[in-house]
Amino acid sequence: MSNEQRRQLHLDVIAEFRANAGKVGGQFANIPLLLLTTTGARTGESRTWPLAYQRDGDRVVVYAANGGRPNRPGWCHNLAAHPDAVVEVGTESWPVVASFAEGGERQQLWDRKLVDAPFLADFQAKVSWQIPVVILAPTNGNS
Repeated sequence: MSNEQRRQLHLDVIAEFRANAGKVGGQFANIPLLLLTTTGARTGESRTWPLAYQRDGDRVVVYAANGGRPNRPGWCHNLAAHPDAVVEVGTESWPVVASFAEGGERQQLWDRKLVDAPFLADFQAKVSWQIPVVILAPTNGNS
């Protein structure tokens, strides 16, 4: 899939997500999705990304696998530069602050996700860098 096709798919998924209270069909029909809005690291512009996630208490966790492509996803780069973001799940949205899980916490979250998404191990095998596990914690007590 070309970058332009991937960009259009993201736009279509975002539109479907917002039109259907967070529900999407097709290849994402049975995958819990959220929308993550970040601030561009270079541009300062808002960017929204549909991402699979898992809950961890009041936090949500996302995995910067980028489908096993050779580079980290743009949203990960954006969060490293500007950790404040907004998450949308269903019809709710709330501000979050991102942090990158490390050590035992990262391993625990990674292992838990592999149960639901064993393909992440295939993505990890394709890249020379460790896939970041990103924790999105609410900043105002919402979740």
